[in-house]
Amino acid sequence: MTSNDRKQFATALTDVLAVYGRETSKGVLRVYWEALKHYDLSAVLEALSRHTQNPDNGQFAPKPADLIKLMGGTSNDRALIAWAKVSKAIGSVGGQNSIVFDDALIHAVIHDMGGWPAICQRPEDELKFVAREFENRYRTYLFHQPQSYPSKLIGTAEMGNAQAGFPVDPPLIVGQRETCRLVYKSGSRNESAPKALIETRKLISGGAHAA
Repeated sequence: MTSNDRKQFATALTDVLAVYGRETSKGVLRVYWEALKHYDLSAVLEALSRHTQNPDNGQFAPKPADLIKLMGGTSNDRALIAWAKVSKAIGSVGGQNSIVFDDALIHAVIHDMGGWPAICQRPEDELKFVAREFENRYRTYLFHQPQSYPSKLIGTAEMGNAQAGFPVDPPLIVGQRETCRLVYKSGSRNESAPKALIETRKLISGGAHAA
């Protein structure tokens, strides 16, 4: 979601919580927003509707984790899907180019694991351990959203060009174009290219250039 969606999100959440006799405050709305802001508004609204119709969990007011589960299946499913994107990118492109994924949590996890080029340089026989660490971190972020994430995952080419004062190519995108644009727009750009390179990762073939 973007800041433009915040009013509609707040209205919808307030209406649903009212069904359960719960009043909302600015603090409550902020907690829900921080937990769910990385998802599309349409997906959040659909999850709210589905929760109210659930004969089991729907008897209680929805918590952020309830809505996240409805939007993406189990945490295990989502973590495996996310790693599949990363694994494909490692094999098809490598760590030279900068990229943007259509999943902000991938950016956050890769940032925490040392950066895209560092991941790409891991020996093939170590990737199963890398995958396990990635999936565990990803599941954690599903229920404890990161405070920030890098707008793009910087590759070695951008780092070298930035240090030398040469032009930097736009990042490649991986996944749905519009979602990638949202991830890029909402991410942090406060880091310099060299520092971000150390803390970000990922690349994939077939992607268009992000605007």
